[in-house]
Amino acid sequence: MSNDIDLQLGRCLRRRRRDVGLTQEALGAACGISFQQVQKYECAANRMSAVVLWRLARCLDVDVGYFYEGLRPEPGLRVGLGRASPPALSPAP
Repeated sequence: MSNDIDLQLGRCLRRRRRDVGLTQEALGAACGISFQQVQKYECAANRMSAVVLWRLARCLDVDVGYFYEGLRPEPGLRVGLGRASPPALSPAP
């Protein structure tokens, strides 16, 4: 099962790979993965780990953020690194 982010990553991967003129085989060889795995990432059949995404970005000469351009936060998703408020404590009985 894939979600919108997986689909976005796959579309960006395919677009960039084609823009730089690489085949799935060539990209896979450059990144140390099989062309079948590249194909699965592109169609969002498999999820990319952070390490794989990093390697693909380096092989394609883009920043990792390239893959996330245009995504909007999901409703209800908190954005930011602020600390969460501590839970409220009730008085002892």
